[in-house]
Amino acid sequence: MGMTMTQKILAAHAGADHVQAGQLLLADLDRVLGNDITSPVAIRAFEGLGIKQVFHRDKVVMVMDHFVPNKDIKAAEQCKMCRDFCGQQDVTHFYDVGRMGIEHALLPEQGLVTAGDLVIGADSHTCTYGALGAFSTGVGSTDMACGMATGKAWFKVPAAIKVILTGKLRRYVSGKDVILHLIGQIGVDGALYRSLEFTGEGMHTLSISDRLCIANMAIEAGAKNGIFAVDDLTLAYLKEHGAAEPHIYEADPDAEYEQTIEIDLSQIEPTVAFPHLPENAKTFDAVEKIPVDQVVIGSCTNGRLEDLRAAAEIMAGRQCAKGVRVIVIPATQQIYLDAMAEGLLKIFIESGAVVSTPTCGPCLGGYMGILAKGERAITTTNRNFVGRMGHPESEVYLASPATAAASALTGLITSPWEVMEQ
Repeated sequence: MGMTMTQKILAAHAGADHVQAGQLLLADLDRVLGNDITSPVAIRAFEGLGIKQVFHRDKVVMVMDHFVPNKDIKAAEQCKMCRDFCGQQDVTHFYDVGRMGIEHALLPEQGLVTAGDLVIGADSHTCTYGALGAFSTGVGSTDMACGMATGKAWFKVPAAIKVILTGKLRRYVSGKDVILHLIGQIGVDGALYRSLEFTGEGMHTLSISDRLCIANMAIEAGAKNGIFAVDDLTLAYLKEHGAAEPHIYEADPDAEYEQTIEIDLSQIEPTVAFPHLPENAKTFDAVEKIPVDQVVIGSCTNGRLEDLRAAAEIMAGRQCAKGVRVIVIPATQQIYLDAMAEGLLKIFIESGAVVSTPTCGPCLGGYMGILAKGERAITTTNRNFVGRMGHPESEVYLASPATAAASALTGLITSPWEVMEQ
């Protein structure tokens, strides 16, 4: 029996000719990632091992993004611990205020991940890098510590689900709508500890930003990772961003998949995930005009330049609804600069929105947009669990940048098709 893309990457990094689902193996790591919340725990565990030096100063990455700029003393002390550790270890890739960004947008932008890499990160959305043909997955802080110490990690080889994409997305429909549709179809545990492997002719019509968004939310279906086949668009992106030489792994014709799902992109509509799970996905033929108090456009899922462009196109020359707080968060400093150069930030500010420095802040209910009791937000983030963005009696609705922008203008959950047809 042949191997899937994921299985081939794991085999290569374990020095094995063949692996199969369920097998346990020890594999070499290309990157070990942490942030300002998870790294302090990993640092303490690392020091408890009695190890004096990380396995490779160039392969450990720490990004200060969740509570940065620091919101309180505890956040400041956590960042200081990371700053001091990376200084002592002479870690090459440490990103702090002024040159940072949201980690899963920053690493691809900085060329720190290439096709065929094996990446672990102490953050569940590390699966983002599968968009570039890498195997990447989230781990606990203890695994991060062991990875920093040894450059290796244990894995159970996942079984796989094949997602065949056909057709092409319509205007104002994006990768966010695709992944919400898929999660709505299979549920939050529909891909539990499986690899979601995306392929098909329709895949080639998706931008890298769309693929990054889809891979990012593979974890919301319970997947171990999401991964896209490498094509010319992938290779062009990697070259543009100065990534290392790619290693392309293609699934064998006889690779085993537990399930095959076909999605016609041309049939996908603007989609919203209702509280309190990403699987509660609905299209606008089933969506009421629900009022919202806050709109957030940003995050590791949808804070890229393409996302800001989509939102700005809808908001240009229009005003945000009275009483609605609209927060726009470019995912990296470079995206912030590019959005400024293109005039996107001016559009947001003139419409009545606020633009923030890069941060994860509101996505996890950290800061920069906490919800009060009874409030509702529509957001381009990736989770809408109870209390995710604040009070446990608040509500979070997940949507694309275009849908979030349209809703900002009306103060109601609104399809971008409705706004742009007016």
